[in-house]
Amino acid sequence: MLLHIVARGKIGRGPEAELVDRYLKRIAWPTKLTELPESGGRLPAPVESGVTVLLDEKGEQLGSLAFAQKLERWRDDGRREARFLIGGADGFDDEARAGADLLLAFGKATWPHLLVRAMLAEQLWRATSILANHPYHREG
Repeated sequence: MLLHIVARGKIGRGPEAELVDRYLKRIAWPTKLTELPESGGRLPAPVESGVTVLLDEKGEQLGSLAFAQKLERWRDDGRREARFLIGGADGFDDEARAGADLLLAFGKATWPHLLVRAMLAEQLWRATSILANHPYHREG
């Protein structure tokens, strides 16, 4: 299953970009990062049998193990792509939220979109590591 991050805004070459790259390179599953302009631009066409996750402050707050189990279920159900959408400064409208398969939040705080990318990349790496029985992750 392809893990596809679709994010508004250009990350450039700063430390956030290095962190995102570091985690994406560690993931054994196929990954893709698509950057869109701050406004406008077209989302890549959805993949048949894909799942859409919006990173949204109104979303579910999942622990790493629960997040890994969602990925596992989607993979085992034959989903070809898990698409993670990171919005711009204004987030997503109600129509976009309604069309998502999952709204996902990294806590109640508001996070800059560049940090959200890094946090998502780390959680995708952690989830795939959990599913591969890697000993790094520890439940507390």
